[in-house]
Amino acid sequence: MKKKLVYLFFAVSLSFLIGACSSQDSKTVASLEEKTSNVKEEASTVMNENETEETEITQVAQWSYNGDTGPEHWGMLDKANLACADGSEQSPLNIEFAQVKGNEKLEEIQIQYEPTTFSLLNNGSTVQANATTDSSRINIEGKEYKLAQFHFHTPSEHQFNGQNYDMELHLVHQDANGKLAVIGLMIKEGEENENLASVWELLPNEETEKEISVKEPIDVQALLPQDQTTFQYNGSLTTPPCTEEVKWIVFEQPIEMSKMQIQAFKEIFPDNHRPVQPLNSREITSSQ
Repeated sequence: MKKKLVYLFFAVSLSFLIGACSSQDSKTVASLEEKTSNVKEEASTVMNENETEETEITQVAQWSYNGDTGPEHWGMLDKANLACADGSEQSPLNIEFAQVKGNEKLEEIQIQYEPTTFSLLNNGSTVQANATTDSSRINIEGKEYKLAQFHFHTPSEHQFNGQNYDMELHLVHQDANGKLAVIGLMIKEGEENENLASVWELLPNEETEKEISVKEPIDVQALLPQDQTTFQYNGSLTTPPCTEEVKWIVFEQPIEMSKMQIQAFKEIFPDNHRPVQPLNSREITSSQ
């Protein structure tokens, strides 16, 4: 009988011990789960803070034409923009006529423009018309460049003998390897430009999310001045990332737009031009 009581006592004691261990293990597991949860929450908080910081950095990296994100700061806003500060062949330039060198061997630029349809957008820095077909193109030194888009700046980015024009039109072309060639047209106040009337009717006042279709095709050839004298040089994009190895062809004779047309653009973009850059060791040549 005593042996049975002893066995019963050990059995009950062992049961209590197992129960106590199980309870302790449960508490330990619960504690670990709570700590793990806290770590996850802390990690999530850190990740959210990092994402916020990255978002803020992205926002800071946005460029503009004034203040802390203006042209003089473009090269410091993003590593991708280093050429804006360190490049040796930057655009635009002040074209001093006395320093331009005539080049009889300079190959004539073959311009093959056709009436082309475009879609319009306000990208926050200019009004840009994107070609919907590749029917318009130019040929330089045996290479074909297709017209991709055109856009506007005010005042003009290039200068002639230290003077700006009211506006400047850039016709941007791209070859099969992604290399760019840009035709620059100076714009002065004068007669209404009927060739751009369909674009001006749709000028978006604010940055657009979707492109706006221009119903009528634009006769791009008719945008060019009668005098085909051009200035040519090797330069860059005039906006970040300021990529170099861009062929520039700037027409000497300006085209005209009415005072109302110029004012309508300036109401959207009062000043969206990059100041002129150093010529350095480059030469500007003339087609005539």
